Amino acid sequence: MNGKKRLLGMTLDELKEVASEAGLPGYAAKQMADWLYKKKVVSIAEMTNIAAAKRSWLENHYEVGAMVPSDFMKSVDGTIKYLFQVGEGRFVESVYIPTEDRAALCVSSQVGCKMNCLFCMTGKQGFTADLTSNQILNQIQSLPENEQLTNIVFMGMGEPLDNVGELFKVLEILTAPYGYAWSPKRITVSTIGAKGLKRFLDESNCHLAVSLHSPYSAERLSLMPVEKAFPAYDVLELIKQYDFTHQRRVSFEYIVFKDLNDSLKHAEALACLLKEIPCRVNLIRFHAIPDVPLESSDMGKMELFRDMLNSKGIICTIRASRGEDIFAACGMLSTAKNKQKD
Repeated sequence: MNGKKRLLGMTLDELKEVASEAGLPGYAAKQMADWLYKKKVVSIAEMTNIAAAKRSWLENHYEVGAMVPSDFMKSVDGTIKYLFQVGEGRFVESVYIPTEDRAALCVSSQVGCKMNCLFCMTGKQGFTADLTSNQILNQIQSLPENEQLTNIVFMGMGEPLDNVGELFKVLEILTAPYGYAWSPKRITVSTIGAKGLKRFLDESNCHLAVSLHSPYSAERLSLMPVEKAFPAYDVLELIKQYDFTHQRRVSFEYIVFKDLNDSLKHAEALACLLKEIPCRVNLIRFHAIPDVPLESSDMGKMELFRDMLNSKGIICTIRASRGEDIFAACGMLSTAKNKQKD
């Protein structure tokens, strides 16, 4: 480490502090934001409308902090999993998912995860660190396909709302006029129902996706220890207090496990649980991970489950599996990389 602070990932207010520290006028913060988030420069030397002497001062104390991926794997279906180094021996993953009419990026928010869900490879790593706003935004900005992106989903490694302060800085930069100026409708934050949920619902207009995986508390607890601290019932009661009938959407993620949560009884219970919430349910096939005795349900059962929910007035789709040939499960590639290091 060179000891320099990184400009990429700073909000406009933080860039104003940098400008003040450098003896620059207040409007220089907007100039720096323009260079960082619209022109996407990789060095301070490229900020040519800032006086040379001030650029020199900035270069002595700061750097842009954009870092290209350290590795990648490309699937036969066009999905690309990128590995970013975020410190000595630490790696996180981002997944670029192109389709005919859109190109989404799945972004990580933590190194490892505290939540320890049974079915998640990232949880098996344990928790190492929260990512900084620089490290989160760099996954987006340094993506080779950055200009093709239409959507961003915070569904990668970690629980985004367990790192809510840094997440909110990134969401501001993505949606603010001084930053990417994206519509919040292009961004989805996924959560298992962590402590930052109320703040997110109050302060953000981005879409919400909630990992549910069972309508029954005891069964969900067996899959997701977070059920003890943040029961799904309480999470749903909170969500019911907000308006999702207009542009903002809420969806529920439901990994379908063979002979565990894939019965029509489960579908009926789930429909009952969600009946007061305008929402969508995404059924997801399980990608097997080592030493976990869970299997994906077969497609026939998933289709019956989907049809049951649709018949109850709950919009339900089966998400197409992507990148199955490239360590598809979240955390697989970074775990393999860490094992190479050990």
